[in-house]
Amino acid sequence: MGRLEDKVCIVTGAGSGIGRASAALFAEHGALVVAADVHAEASGVTHHVDVCDEGSTAALARSVVDQYGRIDVLFNNAGIAGVGSLEETSLEAWERVMRVNATGVFLMSRAVVPAMIERRAGSIVNMSSAIAEVGLARRISYAASKGAVLALTKSMQVDLAPFGIRVNALLPGTIMTTFVEDYLRESYADPEDGLRSIRGRQLTGELGKPEDVAAAALYLASDESAFVVGSGLVVDGGLSAGKA
Repeated sequence: MGRLEDKVCIVTGAGSGIGRASAALFAEHGALVVAADVHAEASGVTHHVDVCDEGSTAALARSVVDQYGRIDVLFNNAGIAGVGSLEETSLEAWERVMRVNATGVFLMSRAVVPAMIERRAGSIVNMSSAIAEVGLARRISYAASKGAVLALTKSMQVDLAPFGIRVNALLPGTIMTTFVEDYLRESYADPEDGLRSIRGRQLTGELGKPEDVAAAALYLASDESAFVVGSGLVVDGGLSAGKA
């Protein structure tokens, strides 16, 4: 038996990076995976969703309930990067990052929760970041959005605990995904210099892999974490623990 045997699991942002790795790992452990992404053409994606759009999130939740009769797990993984200091960040860029990263979690959760309340069971995993608790340069919009997700997680948990629904957050450090690869290309004349710099933040001296975060998401999604409620699970290679 897999750790998510026959559980219906929605993973947003499943077209790449942590989302793709999580969808694959969930499936390996017996889940019925709804791999949702705004890029429906991406490899492995089974359902289209725009987490910024209320109608799109509602339609996805409706479709999953119609197909499977329930939703057991929601992994709110979809998100975008935001690079820039206070002076460098336009209002448009700020609002875009906040809408995808924070409002997207709100809309997707609000669409799914009624089905979980009806069954008085469910696990919601929200993608925050270690940056919610550790300041990093030129991450104004991204830090604000991920801090909002962590606070939202705790408040949601208080409201949903009476219905048997658990809500937790993941706080990854720097994970080598396309987001980071793009950032290195755009922000450094020599991307290798940038890579050495961000490696230096981690006590491990290495960046994480999408699979590292997927394993933590699997734990929070599964019944193994039944006594873990309203928490932020740090998966950051020592970023928030301090400097070596």
